[in-house]
Amino acid sequence: MTYSIVARDETTGQLGVACQSHFFAPGASVTWAVPGVGAIATQAFVDGRYGARGLDLLAGGVPARTALEQLLSTDEHPEVRQVALVGATGDAAAWTGKACIAAAGNLVDGPVSVQGNMLDHSGVLPAMLAAYRGDGDLAERLIRALEAAEQAGGDIRGSQGAALLVVDGVRNDEPWQHKPVDLRVEDHPDPVAELRRLLAHRRAFDAVSGTMFAPGLMVGPYREPEAGDRDRALAALADAAEVLRGNPEAEFWRGILLARSGDLAAARGQLAAPLAANPRLARFLDRLADAGFLGHDDVKDLQ
Repeated sequence: MTYSIVARDETTGQLGVACQSHFFAPGASVTWAVPGVGAIATQAFVDGRYGARGLDLLAGGVPARTALEQLLSTDEHPEVRQVALVGATGDAAAWTGKACIAAAGNLVDGPVSVQGNMLDHSGVLPAMLAAYRGDGDLAERLIRALEAAEQAGGDIRGSQGAALLVVDGVRNDEPWQHKPVDLRVEDHPDPVAELRRLLAHRRAFDAVSGTMFAPGLMVGPYREPEAGDRDRALAALADAAEVLRGNPEAEFWRGILLARSGDLAAARGQLAAPLAANPRLARFLDRLADAGFLGHDDVKDLQ
């Protein structure tokens, strides 16, 4: 009931998995990944043990092919499973049980594997693999593979949910800090297109959070950690605002950064539109001053 892709980026070491299914919330069961360990897709008649135990095996240094064989050997019904794994070294492996509903199959090419069942036809998987090859970071190439699957016919029943998960390639003690993309579309008439929209918003909000949490620029007394940091952040927020049209978040924090750096006139102009769109932000400015992000006198000049 799903098509998916798992891959390791050979340049960055990032690991990722993406899927689409005519089923509600497939990301809750299909997609699994841990930084520096591996990525797994478990589908058809989904069994979460392939995700959880598969990652445990990969974390213990077991190669993807061996891990898959061990998991299949303890499964009473491997014929209804479809699974793909890729480890931190880029060793991918996949399985399609003989009872998976046609068109069904998998293609493994080095550090990437594409697989699907209930596909419109057998040409969907080669289209995914061809689309994955090319320029762009891992998230971009994974979603491009999903788009190619849709264009080639996708799931014979149609579309409903999709997911995209990318983690960093180095194992660490804070895995929650190394999951740059984790997006799910639970129920949508065009889930892959919606996933594409959400990826653009994810990148835009990375610019917002990168400024909001930046020591000096926004946290603590104002300073530039490196010369030009302020202008780089302002430019990134301007780009984010173009993506987030109708959402004033990037524009608002751009105004706050201008104010913190002493450019109150530019800040006042920058904040005019966000304050007009959401008058409650005027009260929020007072709260930012109470928390020490701005001076109370500066807030008076901004309104």
